[in-house]
Amino acid sequence: MNFNKNLRNIFLILFAIFALSACSAKKSQTTGDVYTGNETVEYLASGVKDRVFFATNKSSLTSASRETLRKQATYLRKNKKLNVTIEGHADERGTREYNLALGERRANAARDYLMTYGISGKRISVISYGKERPVNSESTPLAWSQNRRSVTVKVK
Repeated sequence: MNFNKNLRNIFLILFAIFALSACSAKKSQTTGDVYTGNETVEYLASGVKDRVFFATNKSSLTSASRETLRKQATYLRKNKKLNVTIEGHADERGTREYNLALGERRANAARDYLMTYGISGKRISVISYGKERPVNSESTPLAWSQNRRSVTVKVK
């Protein structure tokens, strides 16, 4: 009986250690299919992120994407001589042609949103790179979520 009691206590201790270590593990950086971490994010200006992220096979803007684009629009309104290119990107899945078209839809969605905030379409060019320029070349859900993006780049 003592042996069973000791075994049970060891099991409970191991379970408690496992449960506590699981609680302290770093949470995933994705929310659904939309990347929300900062590892690949750069900035147009202080506090103004240069990219927005998209769900799988989608070109619709999330609320986080719209907030980032609102900040970009504010920055662009203050810098009236600055022109930008919006690059559309996709993850590695799908054909080259499909991903080029998807990247273009994503870049156009970002451009159209900036235009609703008074930024002239003449100041914004759009290009799609499809899956050709990943920021993360791994074949993992996190990498795919980082690669599904549009990036606003200053034109020199």
